[in-house]
Amino acid sequence: MFGATPHEKAYVGPLFGFLAVMLPGLLAEWLFKGHSFWMVAEPRYWVCPLQALVGGILIIRWWPEYKLRPPARAWFAILIGVIALILWIAPQEFLGVAPRRDGFDAGFFGPAGWPYYLNTGLRFVRLVIIVPFVEEIFWRGFLLRYLIDDDFLDVPIGAFSWKSFGIVTAGFTLEHTFPDWPAAILTGMLFNAVAYYTRSLSACVLTHAVTNLLLGLYVMHTGQWGFW
Repeated sequence: MFGATPHEKAYVGPLFGFLAVMLPGLLAEWLFKGHSFWMVAEPRYWVCPLQALVGGILIIRWWPEYKLRPPARAWFAILIGVIALILWIAPQEFLGVAPRRDGFDAGFFGPAGWPYYLNTGLRFVRLVIIVPFVEEIFWRGFLLRYLIDDDFLDVPIGAFSWKSFGIVTAGFTLEHTFPDWPAAILTGMLFNAVAYYTRSLSACVLTHAVTNLLLGLYVMHTGQWGFW
């Protein structure tokens, strides 16, 4: 089972820790549905900052393991990041699908002042920094290689096999909610392509960060909170 060695823990741990933080929030939402106190009625507003904190601590804890270098072929990584953004918003922008208004509202604690900026700022930290690192370290840095050889550090970033391509794409898709699956499938394929073309884990992180940053700006502009 993966995650047994120190190297595997470094690549698996941040994402698993990030996801584990969601569990108490889901439990609180299920047990106290309809309650007026926001911490149990709307746990997303403390789960997301806690995810950013836990994910960040774990990334820092294992940072030397990743040996990240400046992204190779950054132009390609940025281009794919923009294309992925278009895929996510295409249903609403081009196909007439209803806007996604229900989700993490930046103005939940008020439309201005420090609560607004703290709530929004932490959401962007999670979206643009933490999520790209924890997901790309696991999906493209670890699993895409581990499915080729258990000694994944001996497998170059961007090594290809149909098995790893299919499983990583499927896993990345299932990590998202059902309405996001069409975009997530295509995005997973594109993010894999970045690994194959650049052979750079940091390029994969850059691509993911570009997509998420642009999506966050789109959400702030349109109020479609369901996208993040």
